[in-house]
Amino acid sequence: MNATLPPLDVPALLRQHGLKPAKGLGQNYLLDESILGKIAATAGLGPEDTVLEVGPGLGSLTRHLAAAAGRVIAVELDRRLLPVLAAVLAPHPNVRVVQGDILKLDLAALIPAPGYQVVANIPYYITSALIRHLLEDGPRPAQIVLTIQSEVAERICAPAGEMSLLALGVQVYGRPQITARIPAGAFYPPPRVDSAVLKIALFPEPLIPVERIERFFQLCKAGFSQKRKTLRNSLSAGLRLPPDAAAQLLRAAGIDPQRRAETLSLAEWAQLLDVDARRA
Repeated sequence: MNATLPPLDVPALLRQHGLKPAKGLGQNYLLDESILGKIAATAGLGPEDTVLEVGPGLGSLTRHLAAAAGRVIAVELDRRLLPVLAAVLAPHPNVRVVQGDILKLDLAALIPAPGYQVVANIPYYITSALIRHLLEDGPRPAQIVLTIQSEVAERICAPAGEMSLLALGVQVYGRPQITARIPAGAFYPPPRVDSAVLKIALFPEPLIPVERIERFFQLCKAGFSQKRKTLRNSLSAGLRLPPDAAAQLLRAAGIDPQRRAETLSLAEWAQLLDVDARRA
């Protein structure tokens, strides 16, 4: 915990400004200052770093980020919270608060240069869309540290044999790991699920060449389009191929057509992509 930062009394702040947490916006405020400090420390921030924070809320985490980083850009959707943020963050001139929907904002206009850090306690309902936005649109961050639903964090970190489309979508860009667990009781109001701190260290370049990423995900989405079916059948339906042609494609990649999508490793999907490219 940063000794220079007194704890925020979240319930009192909300009452003072006549506010209640908006359930529809996923507003669950993290109260524990020691956990907030650990989240900021996980990013290993220094004075040369620019940080993008999504959903600063009342500024609880923002204060810790501002104390460690050179610059913080905090994007908040809820206009009602702007006066609170202005008051709480007044001692931190290196913070810029931007009102808007992060999923609709142009990242290149917000942060022109790559290599920035993302550190945030995000509304859980935007997890997949936000990660995709950060990895696929605009300048790519060097690292992402997010507090998300524990079960989703585990899915993202799944090993080969238990992969999901979400796991593939993250692991092709970087190496994810869970660095901490946070019980529901550490939030106000407490959510119905426990949380985890997910750290994604981005590779200098994706594991799949950029010019082939779109086709890579087309293959993956086709494979996962009918999870209960074999890859032969799901690829046939998803790629509009005759079943025998889908089976031939899989065999050429060294993959049993009777396997299911979640059993393939990222390397096997890459091999399938290579064979598909030769077929084209």
